[in-house]
Amino acid sequence: MKLRDLLAFNDIVIQCHDNPDADALASGYGLYLYFKDQGKNIRFIYRGNNRIKKSNLMIMVDELQIPVEYAPSFDEEVELLLTVDCQYGQRNVTMTRAQTIAVIDHHQKTVELPELSEVRSSVGSASTIVWDMLMDEGYEIDMKLSTALYYGLYCDTNKFSEVSHPLDRDMMDELVVNRSLIVKMRNSNMSLDELKITGKAILGYEFFAEKKYLIIESEPCDPNILGVMSDFSLETEGVDVCIAYYVGKDEIKFSVRSCAKEVHANELAFFLAEGVGGGGGHIYKAGGTMRPELVAGKQTQVQGSFQDGAEWYIKHKMEEYFDSYDVIIARNTLLDTSSMDRYVKIPCKRGCAKLTDIFPENTRVSIRTLEGDIDITVNDQLYVMIGIEGEIYPIDARKLKRSYSLANEGYDVNLEYNPTIKDCASGEKKQILAYARTIIPRDDHSVIFASRIKKTVKIFTMWDEEKYYLGNPGDYIACREDDLHDIYIIKERLFDQLYTRKK
Repeated sequence: MKLRDLLAFNDIVIQCHDNPDADALASGYGLYLYFKDQGKNIRFIYRGNNRIKKSNLMIMVDELQIPVEYAPSFDEEVELLLTVDCQYGQRNVTMTRAQTIAVIDHHQKTVELPELSEVRSSVGSASTIVWDMLMDEGYEIDMKLSTALYYGLYCDTNKFSEVSHPLDRDMMDELVVNRSLIVKMRNSNMSLDELKITGKAILGYEFFAEKKYLIIESEPCDPNILGVMSDFSLETEGVDVCIAYYVGKDEIKFSVRSCAKEVHANELAFFLAEGVGGGGGHIYKAGGTMRPELVAGKQTQVQGSFQDGAEWYIKHKMEEYFDSYDVIIARNTLLDTSSMDRYVKIPCKRGCAKLTDIFPENTRVSIRTLEGDIDITVNDQLYVMIGIEGEIYPIDARKLKRSYSLANEGYDVNLEYNPTIKDCASGEKKQILAYARTIIPRDDHSVIFASRIKKTVKIFTMWDEEKYYLGNPGDYIACREDDLHDIYIIKERLFDQLYTRKK
């Protein structure tokens, strides 16, 4: 759905969820300004039993002049109702009568969506979606709206700790915000009651010494407070990983922190929420949400209250996680290739770009992809490969030219997110595909050993000994025949598209 698709309507009510948070206010504000500038009769409301009382949100509404109305008794049938940061029919939004319904949201789909909907559960906030939709319309975003959208993402991703999608990072980079106001709102986020909740929760910690992780159960609170708990607790001697969570009526929120090289917080968050919600973030800080009814279905054998069941589920998943993987340091490892088959790459087109064609040698750059940011220093012998799903990985010129033929044509491919490369010093950003060339594997120089993985493995490659690459059961572990230390993972869904057995 595009915002322009809604311009056929004249009377529009934007409604965010009851008890609105910063993301709901920011995304609704952006939509309000857009439709107001299009000459529409527009209102922005929230309903439910509670008026906004949190000091940071009151500052946000007042300082940014967000025209949101508390309308608990709203009883009109509107021409178009646009729900934002929620889905029409969910329990967290009071039903409002309307001739036509539209939805913009970033949460997982839980109800039947109307035809007019834009739901992207992979991004960190509704603010991100609204920003992207406004950019698509060529709408000029002023500093007030920029500040609101930035703060919306900040709050909904636990101070950016759960940001995982490149679109979220793009918005963070592009917005010009009122920093002093961000600081003011950030420093007004915790009430005295929440301070008491934090202290009580931390005092009730459980420590699992063998694996060096801590679990903290809290009363329901602002999700950002979970990040405060886990950040503070991770500074404790002997604690490498911390999980803080609460069980609410409609959701289980959790925060993950890790200072262990072998445990990426975002990967652990995904593991905890898989099948029952969603989790993400980055290496050191992450978090997510679980749906109570799905968690309850996972452990029906547990007796007692649901609170006990959620506690059991999280403890069980943590035990399962730490028993689930092996670690491989590629530099120090030679795989037993005697039981592995030999494969060659299927001669289909791929892409590559020489980094010195984009930025000068010795420039420190950051490459942004769907899988995260890659920080690297440009040199004349370094290329980046572009996989069929837009995945990016470095390769030196010697290996590239031994394994591939370079074609005299660009590399044209449709991707969910086009990878970018940024000069870390100047901030200049460029599209990698604009510099990419097509390459075709050589039949006789692309031999690898590969076999299916039966147990999760984390590989610290020759290219990066600080961040691991994750392989799950069913994926393939591989190494080059001409460099047995060049060990890497090939995803199961891609393997048959990329490789065939060597005859």
